[in-house]
Amino acid sequence: MSNYITIKEAAKLLKVTGQTLRNWDKADKLKPHRHPINNYRLYKESDLKKLLQKIEQ
Repeated sequence: MSNYITIKEAAKLLKVTGQTLRNWDKADKLKPHRHPINNYRLYKESDLKKLLQKIEQ
């Protein structure tokens, strides 16, 4: 699963907490992908970069 990053890495990139990302998930603002074996949240780097561009505008 290349080009996917963990919730911790995504939070650091977006400068928010992991809990914020979980809240965004619940509010359908940012949908994570799930790891097929352990069901952990994984985020596509390209999705996060698009979101970061929107935030910075």
